[in-house]
Amino acid sequence: MPRLAGKTAIVTGGAKGIGRHYSQALAAQGARVMIADIADGKELEAHIAGRHGADKVASIKFDVTDEEAVKNLVAQTIARFGQIDVLVNNAAYYSTLTPRNFNEWDTETWDRVMAVNVRGSYLMVRHVAPHMMERRSGKIINIASGAAYKGVPRMLPYVTSKGAILTFTRSLSRELGAYGIAVNSLSPGYILSDTGLENSVHVEEERLPVRNSRAFKRDAYPEDLLGTLVFLASSDSDFITGQSIVVDGGAVNN
Repeated sequence: MPRLAGKTAIVTGGAKGIGRHYSQALAAQGARVMIADIADGKELEAHIAGRHGADKVASIKFDVTDEEAVKNLVAQTIARFGQIDVLVNNAAYYSTLTPRNFNEWDTETWDRVMAVNVRGSYLMVRHVAPHMMERRSGKIINIASGAAYKGVPRMLPYVTSKGAILTFTRSLSRELGAYGIAVNSLSPGYILSDTGLENSVHVEEERLPVRNSRAFKRDAYPEDLLGTLVFLASSDSDFITGQSIVVDGGAVNN
């Protein structure tokens, strides 16, 4: 039997980039998936429906920083699938950011990064967790970053936001543990996804130095993250909470 049979998952930022792979991996393991993204997820929805059935997937366009949009997403997920078992807080403002020195970040960009990467995760938890609390079970997977451990330069707002996600995960796990809800974070290293490759500056500044810092001297791809994602979403990780699993080929050595 698939490891996530009978479960329902929401994947924010689930239509493109690494999120697209997350959505597909959860569906392949039997989950019903709500693809939630500021981008249109209809093409991916059709692809997953063709492989796993139209009753296993839905998509919605939304902005994770808009609380009313978050409420609508949660309501539509409950209406369509009846429950929410897994939340993947993946939506992030990263790929279109241009690396720059610490004092060159304008406040508008800084605030937008924090709104998407931190407040968006909070809003999702604020409106999803009550459904999990009522059922006394659930898995919340916050996507952090290996960059927060390494202090990657020239990406200060992004790295700061992902550091916040690590502490958000630890604190939240303490509050939700009494309800049987596991809260963990998955921290990828630099991943060559389709959206990441669209920004040549990131590739030029990060690809070779990151690869050389790894124990495994190779590039990383979305597929490298999927086993850990499914593990954290499944019953295999039922007694793990408040943790961050770094998947970066050994670049971060805690």
